Amino acid sequence: MLKFNRSFFVMLLSLGLLAGSCANGNQTTAETESSPVAESPTTEPSVAASPDTPTATTADAGTTDSHGGQGGQVIETGEYHLELLPIKEADGIHLDFFLQEGDSHEPISDAKVTAQVQLPDGSQQALDMEYDVAGEHYTAFLPSSVAGEYNIAILSDINGEKVNGRFTFSD
Repeated sequence: MLKFNRSFFVMLLSLGLLAGSCANGNQTTAETESSPVAESPTTEPSVAASPDTPTATTADAGTTDSHGGQGGQVIETGEYHLELLPIKEADGIHLDFFLQEGDSHEPISDAKVTAQVQLPDGSQQALDMEYDVAGEHYTAFLPSSVAGEYNIAILSDINGEKVNGRFTFSD
């Protein structure tokens, strides 16, 4: 009887290890990507993964207007809609950031918003984003002509509430 219990235990343990190793191998790109996040809006951007900051993926791009989208990368986090739309210009990249709340996607005009950017060459830059009343979104200009992948952490302070998102795009 003791031999049967020991064999059963070994078999059960083996199945548990096998199931655990299969589960660990199914990480999504968003979980393993290295994107900039910040400890606070006053620090320089750094490259570190953070499970607390939602990440936009390529599947988020091209969201329709019925979802409140402008055609950029979208993150829905809690009651907030975050959307980044980078626009290539001759002397850099214009960043449009839509910060909205609720099901009706009402614009939030009184937040403090900072974009922390890691350029493809590894250099980093922080940009304060200004609110454009006519366009009902935040804007900044990134003077860069470096080709490659850009990682951006958008840090938003809405009346003391931190609402952040990570975005990636290629130029």
